[in-house]
Amino acid sequence: MNKEELLKEYETTFGEKGKDVFFSPGRINVIGEHTDYNGGHVFPAAISLGVYGVYGPREDKKVCLFSGNVDGDIVEFDIDETTVEKDDRFWANYFKGMITYLREKYDNIDHGFNLYIKANLPSGSGLSSSAAIEMLMGIILKDEFNLDVDRIALAKMGQRTENEFVGLNSGIMDQFACIMGKKDSAIFLDCNTLDYEYKPLALGDYEIIIMATNKPHTLADSAYNDRVRECHDAVKKLQAKLDIKTLGELDNDTFDEYAYLINNETEIKRARHAVSENQRTLRATKAMQDGDLEKLGRLIDASHVSLHYDYEVTGQELDTLAEASWAQPGVLGARMIGGGFGGSAIAIVKKDQAEAFKKNVGKIYRDKVGYDASFYDAEIVDGTKRI
Repeated sequence: MNKEELLKEYETTFGEKGKDVFFSPGRINVIGEHTDYNGGHVFPAAISLGVYGVYGPREDKKVCLFSGNVDGDIVEFDIDETTVEKDDRFWANYFKGMITYLREKYDNIDHGFNLYIKANLPSGSGLSSSAAIEMLMGIILKDEFNLDVDRIALAKMGQRTENEFVGLNSGIMDQFACIMGKKDSAIFLDCNTLDYEYKPLALGDYEIIIMATNKPHTLADSAYNDRVRECHDAVKKLQAKLDIKTLGELDNDTFDEYAYLINNETEIKRARHAVSENQRTLRATKAMQDGDLEKLGRLIDASHVSLHYDYEVTGQELDTLAEASWAQPGVLGARMIGGGFGGSAIAIVKKDQAEAFKKNVGKIYRDKVGYDASFYDAEIVDGTKRI
């Protein structure tokens, strides 16, 4: 999006000139799905699709938010108001939670502001628009009020906003990827310790294509929290014999040996995915470092299969995209990404076959699902920043 156009839209909305423009990226995750809240590893990257924000200070204590993507009025609330917004104002909670938790620590956030936001992330895409919004708000407040807070602390506040303010029991991967992203690199992150390392996304003649199902989904209204609970219950049963806090501490052999302690079909499947996906992430990251892209692709495919059969978060739309991708020439691997129940998938496709891939998979999807998927080429970019 054009900076000048955003400033003009701010001025039209609020009748004054905006002060600064910020961008916060969405994210993809190469591999490591539903492992973050299970203490495992993930391998995400920030992408060029995201959320823009134009900021202007106010002299009173009012916060005024306007979204260029939502048909609605300006959302207004006092800066010290902490009530959760409902219905068509629900999107404002991602800003409000960050303001609330930052003001608990920093008393110099003492005046309100106007904020015009506009996203080019596809709606309901599972590319982490909520985390992008939270990190946008965090960096704006850090910069504009000169807060002594680092980026990892802001990622933790974003997770707290999801968990406590919004009510989704998600892990930290999305916020971490959005705010800590690095151009042309993915982040190899241990969600248990928050140790991380940047790894070049060296895909050679291949590129990552994002495939959006265009099926609306809201994770807070889905079975996401059920999956968190089922894994937590499995851990409690394993703790009868194992000194562990998370499923990410187990390898496949140890889990297989002690799975009898769980003795519940659903919980065994959920825990088996969390353990095996973490191991796949470790192996896939090494495969990419070693230049073994075919092995990386097989592990990405295996991730989708596990998410389908053991975690049961795919559904017809995501399965259609993945399975259609597997059948195309020039495809290394494909899988759903994000929470599931709709959203998006990724495919690693040979660059010179990308257009044919989109056409073929698009036709299969429309014939089977009844409406169009959308396809995006992913540029890997830096994390949330002033532009």
